[in-house]
Amino acid sequence: MTLKEQLAAYSKMVEDRLMTYIQPSEDKGQAVVFEACRYSAMAGGKRLRPGLVLEFCRVCGGNLEAALPFACALEMIHTYSLIHDDLPCMDNDDFRRGKPTNHKVYGEATAVLAGDGLLNLAFETASDPANTTLVPAETQVKAIRMLSRASGMDGMIGGQILDMQAEETSISLEQLKTLQELKTGCLISVAAQLGCLIGGATAEQTQAAA
Repeated sequence: MTLKEQLAAYSKMVEDRLMTYIQPSEDKGQAVVFEACRYSAMAGGKRLRPGLVLEFCRVCGGNLEAALPFACALEMIHTYSLIHDDLPCMDNDDFRRGKPTNHKVYGEATAVLAGDGLLNLAFETASDPANTTLVPAETQVKAIRMLSRASGMDGMIGGQILDMQAEETSISLEQLKTLQELKTGCLISVAAQLGCLIGGATAEQTQAAA
């Protein structure tokens, strides 16, 4: 199987599982926010980050089914960040992947809530015992902490702040590298590390992957 074919197979696995996760347990009139979440989560894309989780897990001899909830959680976080990044208060984009952005379809308020919802659902998914029976509790907690840090103020959110601050000024090459390392690099690096963690890699292997 070629790398392109492998990534396509991973993408199918992730998308099928995302559709099961992004559903209301009970429709109490809030279904529109789930619809808005699915609109962006199922809008295409390379699924590179969850693909890296699954591939590093496979290379380390791990169980893909064990890694899949964490791969999906990472993709939810990535998707929420795109929804918020497109908002008028940030990049003010009208299109994403050739389709109207979330706030153009559902309005700003629902788009904000959809992003918030995906972020919360990511950690609900990664911490739900029904999803993680194949993952030891200690490993699960480590994975959740890794996801939190990579997507937080010392990671992706920190990079977004730097990006916004850089819009009105010139920055140095080192500042640009730091911006890209945080905003984009952290989620890619943690994808590799999550796959290693769940696949049972050594500390040395995980550091090499990072």
